[in-house]
Amino acid sequence: MPEGLSPIEAGKQLHEHTTEPHQPAAFTGATRHSRAVQIGEALLLSLVTIAAAWSGYAAAKWGTESRIEIAQAATLRNLATRADLSALSTRNFDSSTFNAWFTAYTLNSPQKQGIAERRFRPEFKVAFDAWMATDPVRNPRAPPGPTYMPQYRLADQVKADALDREAVAASAAGHHSGVVGDDYIRITVFLAAVLFLIGIGSTFKPHTIRHALITIGSLLLILATVLMLQQPGLPS
Repeated sequence: MPEGLSPIEAGKQLHEHTTEPHQPAAFTGATRHSRAVQIGEALLLSLVTIAAAWSGYAAAKWGTESRIEIAQAATLRNLATRADLSALSTRNFDSSTFNAWFTAYTLNSPQKQGIAERRFRPEFKVAFDAWMATDPVRNPRAPPGPTYMPQYRLADQVKADALDREAVAASAAGHHSGVVGDDYIRITVFLAAVLFLIGIGSTFKPHTIRHALITIGSLLLILATVLMLQQPGLPS
């Protein structure tokens, strides 16, 4: 016993030396391994969070693009319908003026024929002159009327056909954008599964289970990354 140390103090020092925790090398190694697992989980969570945020944003953008294109297709179809109705109205007018001329022709009234011809639209007059050049009175192979001639064209009908083609293209583009948005949502589901696996992995103490969950999560992350790289970028 050291000199100047009372029996009580000596007992306290002896108790402290006997109860001092001793950490073996295996325990230190296990602690380091646990930290490595936690770091791996944190790194994986960080990557998955960023990827999930990007995938969700891309899905929203493509969904918006799909709705815009489908709405544009609907607008184009409405415009095509209006142009088609206008073309039909013009065709009816041409038919009525031609019927007036034909009635005057059957009455053998050149004056009335002239009045009817003055009512012709300039575009219809071109087709009418071309039809008359076929000698429809004597030529049995002549077209039935001016509206059957290749020279007969309706600007509104051409416009309606063009708008209808644009509507079909816009509808197809909207469908494609919707499919891309669905693909990004599917990728987001995979990434959400990774977050779930890593989240529940921290509740298990055995490292074997945590390693298995990290491995599965990593494979899902790789799969999601490959699928994401196969998708087009954000819509312009």
